[in-house]
Parts: sequence; structure tokens; C-alpha cells
Amino acid sequence: MTNPQDMEELLDEMYNAFTPTPLQPGDPAYVDCRAVRGDEDVLEDLGRTVRRSNDLTYQLYSGYRGSGKTTELLRLKKDLEDRGHVVVYFAADEADLSVQDAQYTDILLACTRHLLRGLKQANPAPILNWLKARLQDLNAIMLTEINVDDVNLEVGLKEFAKITAAVRAEPGQRQKIREQLEPHTETLIQALNAFIVDGKSHLPEKTKLLVIADNLDRIVPIFRDNGRSNHEEIFLDRHEQLKALDCHIIYTVPISMIYSRWATELKDNYGIPQVLPSIMVRQENGDTYQPGLEILITIIQLRVPERLQDALVPKVFESEVVLNELCLVSGGYARDLVQLMQEAINKTDTLPIRERAVRRAADALRDVYRRAVEENQWAVLKEVRDTKEIDNDEVQRSLLFSRCVLEYRYFDKEGAKQTWYDAHPVLWRELDDR
Repeated sequence: MTNPQDMEELLDEMYNAFTPTPLQPGDPAYVDCRAVRGDEDVLEDLGRTVRRSNDLTYQLYSGYRGSGKTTELLRLKKDLEDRGHVVVYFAADEADLSVQDAQYTDILLACTRHLLRGLKQANPAPILNWLKARLQDLNAIMLTEINVDDVNLEVGLKEFAKITAAVRAEPGQRQKIREQLEPHTETLIQALNAFIVDGKSHLPEKTKLLVIADNLDRIVPIFRDNGRSNHEEIFLDRHEQLKALDCHIIYTVPISMIYSRWATELKDNYGIPQVLPSIMVRQENGDTYQPGLEILITIIQLRVPERLQDALVPKVFESEVVLNELCLVSGGYARDLVQLMQEAINKTDTLPIRERAVRRAADALRDVYRRAVEENQWAVLKEVRDTKEIDNDEVQRSLLFSRCVLEYRYFDKEGAKQTWYDAHPVLWRELDDR
């Protein structure tokens, strides 16, 4: 292709194809990564638990931000709905809470709003009556007046949306709203359960109701003066309330909580948490893991325009070395893979993508990760790289949360699942210089 305008349009098309957003079920760009992720599969690991259990289930799902959890949870939603069940899914950080400052009350309000929207056949009177009882106090602190004179579903959705929007976007109001609602969370749970029970009475027999609260894993850790974190307050101190709703629930949880001294308590409270690891592109000895590398190449192949898919080399990349370098430096972390592609495309005037563009994209990513590592963490990061293990301490949990340490899983020759860790490959050069 020699026409500069055509080339520019092609590069624009490619750039947008690598936007780091979750894939919807059935998207042709989806790639099954189970074989290089320790055989993790939400349809089996989470879905079967919901389907088979006679009791209500409360499960935790974790992994790195951008590792593909939302894509997998949306697959689970569709699978259960295809089987006749009802799934209320929501991404909590989009309209309901601030990940910079989230508390349990925010999650309960979010669940209430989305259940109101998802169970439209249910009678909303219990929840609207609860809201009416809070009306005077809320109107005193809300920037917009709340009106629930007419008890109907639309009013409930509108007014709860006002509350959650204020909690998410108005730091000055956030704590005031919480202080007004916190003493009444138990009565809200009672009202919400009455609503849920009525809604389930309209569903066919044996139909399961599942709530998926996604993106709670993005809640930034905040440590109180007593040494406890907001993560512990939400998922441990409030576990009874998180499990109080009369339906099946899946909560995403920060990966740093899974690898903490609270691991067994989380297991006792919610069952064994499921973790989505990175795609293994290297073995523990540093050698390339070809099956994982081929998966990453397939991810790229399915996102480029169809007319280029038959030959990534030389149509998209100038050589296999350049293509492999981009994949390997991502560490098998899906979000970094697609963002590296966007950066490399931005640094390309005409296809194929050349080594210089990939190196510059990697340098830009390296700068981001370098800034995320505090000075006292470099020695710890180097130890992780050498030992392929992590310890249960605050520093290493912080490195997991920031994705500077990545987790991998595989099955050994005896069929046992093995888990190991490594510093993000983009930081290896920095570690070698120290």
C-alpha cells in the first residue's frame, strides 16, 4: 500500500482495534487462554458452583487489573443466562463508587441500584419505603432533591442513581451520605431481600439469581491508623453483610488480599477464591514458553484487519523477532500487550512495524512501571525475579497490586498445578543495572 492516506486510515483502524476494553461474549477477537493460564475457567470454576449448589454461594474472583477478568465474567453471565438463569452484572467503578475511596456502604448501594434495574418484575415498595424513611436526612446533604412520593421502579432507579453518583463523584458529600446511611444498612439489607424474594417468586422454578459485582479489585488500598486497610474492612469485617443478600454473588477482590495473612479467613468466609493469572510466555528458567507466545500472537492476529491476518510477518511486523519481542516484553499481561501495540502503531508511519517502534513502545511502558516502584521495593523486586517466589508481606502485596510482579501457573509432568512469580519483564533491564 503506497497511498499515504490509505496507510493512515489503516493505522487508525489498527490502533482502535487494540483499545484495552473487555470483549463481549462471542467477539471474534476472543482467544481461549486456559491452556497457558493453569486451566482456569470461570464457566467451570465459578459457574458450576452456582449451578450445582442448593445453598446460596458467595464467591471471590481476582487477578490483575486488565488481565481479562471482565471478559471472562461476561462469558459466565452469558453462559448462565443461556441456561435459563438470571444474572445482574455491574462494573462498580463506572457509576457507583470511587476506587480511590470506597467503603462497604457504597457496594451495598450499588447492589441495590442494579438489582432494582435487573429485577423489574419485583415489587420495589420495600426499597422505596426504606428510601422514604431516609428522605429528610438525605435531602439535607444532597445537591439535588430526592423525590419518592410515587412508589414505582423508575423513581427508585432515578433516586438511587443520584445517591451513587454523589458518592462516586462528590468527595465532600461522600462521607456525609455514608454517615446518614451507615446506621441503616441492616434495614436496607432487609428491604433489599424482601425485594429479591418477590422478584425470585416470578422466576421459573430452579432459576438461579446471580449478582456479579465487578471491578471491586480496583479499590486502592488505604491503611488506617490502626494498621488495617480498607480492603480488610470491606471483605473481612463486613463479610457477613456482603453475604447477607438472598441470591448468589460473585465479588471481584484485589489480588493483594488473596496473597495476605487473611487468605484462610477469606477461604472460610467465601470459599476458595479463584485467581486469573497472566499468560505464561516464559518458563521459570527464562526460556520462551512457545504455547504462551503463540497465544499472544493469536491475540494480535485476530485484532488486526482481516486482510492482514494471513501474514503478520511481513505485513504487520518486519520480522518474527520484532513480533516476539513485543509479546515477550508484555509478560503475558493482556492489557500491556494491547497497549504496547497501540504505542508501537503510534510510532509507525507506514507498515510494517519496525524494531525501533517496538523498542520505543517498550521504553514508554518501562517509564510507567519504573515510576510505580518505590526505592525500597527494588531489592524485593530483584529477589522475586531470582527466586520466582513471593512472601506474605506488605511490600510484595503492593507489587502484586501494581502489576510489577506477575503470577503464572502451569501443570508439571506429574499433573500438579504449579504457581510462580516474576518481575514484569519490562523492568528486567532496570533490575540488571542495580
